Amino acid sequence: MQTRVPLRHPLTSLAEQATQLVLFVGDIGILLAQAMGFVFRGRWEARETVVQMALIGAQAVPMVVITSGFTGAVLALYSAKLMLQFGVGSLAGGAVALAMARELGPVVTGVVVAARSASAIAAEIGSMKVTEQVDALRALAVPPVQYLVVPRLIACLTMLPALGMLAFVVGTFGGYAVAVPIGVSPTSYLLGIRELVETYDVFAGLLKTVVFGAIIALVGCRAGLRTEGGAAGVGQATTNSVVVAVLLIYVANFFLAYLLFGGR
Repeated sequence: MQTRVPLRHPLTSLAEQATQLVLFVGDIGILLAQAMGFVFRGRWEARETVVQMALIGAQAVPMVVITSGFTGAVLALYSAKLMLQFGVGSLAGGAVALAMARELGPVVTGVVVAARSASAIAAEIGSMKVTEQVDALRALAVPPVQYLVVPRLIACLTMLPALGMLAFVVGTFGGYAVAVPIGVSPTSYLLGIRELVETYDVFAGLLKTVVFGAIIALVGCRAGLRTEGGAAGVGQATTNSVVVAVLLIYVANFFLAYLLFGGR
């Protein structure tokens, strides 16, 4: 005899999802407030912060270089041909550099670091949570936010802009490597960058990476600190951290683009 599974009312499911969303936003807000409180009081682990900067920033350089370089190359492959057809090939360099500065550089950097570091943060802290190492920190009067969250947050906030600048430069010259053989002169490519790209575009793009860095650190740490259920829970937290971080990066990118570039 089969057991019937009771159907849930759609409004009940919607209410539960809304509740989970509110709890998530509340957790992120509280975590950010606590972490910034420790930062402003100078209570953070310098050595652990340097270690996290190496893990999150330095070790992500090869991935950022490869992804941003080929992103700029593909962008130039399409845009340079089209612009040459209409006789405005001199704008190809500016178009590639502008796209890399405003959008592609920050977003590619954020997604790459989220895929690599948000999962690592969640897995590391989640493993500590299920093995009761986080409880041991509390027993030793060491706040977990101070020891675990603050170094990772500082590392993401400082290293994402550096990686974003690297992505902008590499992507621009990746486009150069493709546009010149197609028929764009090297001089016109570089002059197009000078004419179309302003300092504001570069710094506004770097501001995006700061927000993306905060998202990656907070989502990864929150997922790790809320891990339950042993090894299976760690795997679930790792997967959720990457998915949520990437989604939030794309959502935040829209609003940041509207605020920073909506009138330009």
